[in-house]
Amino acid sequence: MPNAPQLIVALDFPDAPSALALARQLAPLRPWVKVGLELLMSAGPGIVRELSALGLPVFLDGKFHDIPTPWPGRARRGGHWRAMLNVHASGGVRMMRAAREAVDGADPRPLVIAVTVLTSLSAEELRDEVGCARAPEEQAIALALRAREAGLDGVVASAWEAAGIKAACGAEFLVVTPGIRPAAAGDDQRRVATPRAAVAAGADFLVVGRPITQAVDPVGACGGVMEEMGAE
Repeated sequence: MPNAPQLIVALDFPDAPSALALARQLAPLRPWVKVGLELLMSAGPGIVRELSALGLPVFLDGKFHDIPTPWPGRARRGGHWRAMLNVHASGGVRMMRAAREAVDGADPRPLVIAVTVLTSLSAEELRDEVGCARAPEEQAIALALRAREAGLDGVVASAWEAAGIKAACGAEFLVVTPGIRPAAAGDDQRRVATPRAAVAAGADFLVVGRPITQAVDPVGACGGVMEEMGAE
């Protein structure tokens, strides 16, 4: 459990040199960094080791969604998992439990969290295109409860759902919130929030991408977000 809300900078770059160049600039501020599938597929797992060598905790944002049985093999090959990884909560309790159990022997054990409702989905899209009759907050809380049942450390959910998840699952259950915009300006995200609002809602980790990575002064932008959220 973090002592204060933590910032995760999304290194959504197509290649390792671009990601590492920014990571080196941000390293003195010690944020977490997120490696998504595009960067992982381009650079390979070595990118996670290189980022870890800079002293940066890594969130491996693979959004794994699979049957339970492959997880032990993944864990044996998972020495590049350093700090946090995620699975889709919609894969079910057995899959989530298998993911958690597969990394229990790691030292240190990475946090395992579950994706609930993507922040790019509106309530209408969730209903009409995904076929879920629940509102986003109701669905996120329902999936968070299943993740807690499976023994996971927390979930990925928008700041709009953070307070409800904390109330349902307990204060120690982690909430990682994407869709963070310092000016609350959306793009492909629908359910966005400012850093201050996300922290007030109970978020433990805030994921910020373009407002930092595409800023004229990424270091200044990163520091500004950390100051607003009160990160240590």
